[in-house]
Amino acid sequence: MRSRRWDGKSGCAVEVTLSVMGGVWKPVILFHLMTGKRRFMELTRRVPNATQSMLTSQLRELEADGVVIRHVYPEVPPKVEYELSGFGRTLVPVLLAMREWGETYRGHRSTDSDG
Repeated sequence: MRSRRWDGKSGCAVEVTLSVMGGVWKPVILFHLMTGKRRFMELTRRVPNATQSMLTSQLRELEADGVVIRHVYPEVPPKVEYELSGFGRTLVPVLLAMREWGETYRGHRSTDSDG
């Protein structure tokens, strides 16, 4: 169960955003879904430090929040794909800005440590 679920009472938009995107792996999962559908095992390869149960949990929360769509195909073995919903695609500029900031920060930190 989510401990920091948005309750609709907070007036802070950043809190609302973090209630959806917050989590160890959610931004990374969303980033990998930006380019299209991904199967679960593909996500596990792209996010190798996350356990399968953690990925499952984070994907379920993202689906419950309406930013990820889960497609289950009636095949044997089962085929499940995840993709950003239409509303989830509105997070793409946020994710790209996070990547840009991370690259800048990494450069800044390496420059500081060269000191």
